[in-house]
Amino acid sequence: QVQLVESGGGLVQPGGSLRLSCATSGSISSISAMAWYRQAPGKQRELVASISSGGSTNYAPSVKGRFTISRDSAKNTLWLQMNSLKPEDTAVYYCKIDQYSSGLRGPRTTDWGQGTQVTVSS
Repeated sequence: QVQLVESGGGLVQPGGSLRLSCATSGSISSISAMAWYRQAPGKQRELVASISSGGSTNYAPSVKGRFTISRDSAKNTLWLQMNSLKPEDTAVYYCKIDQYSSGLRGPRTTDWGQGTQVTVSS
């Protein structure tokens, strides 16, 4: 059973930085993809960034060049470095993991964390 716990959120001024972490517990498949999503009030949850077990990354256009996603494979910890923060980055940020098994096209399981609040305001 996999559990994910996000931390590192808080209040920051525009132009500031935050570093989010997602700690996992339980057995993790060797082939997995992890991602950060965010959801602002009244808006749909959107993909912010993702990273595969091989290290391939992708980013939402709105954060590309400002955010960096990384993972510690040994500890199965996910990170999101957020720089040059803007008020529109304000949202609850969620960690997600998709685990895969050989022979299956899609994920074997998907798990979500409970989220951490990021507020960017003067």
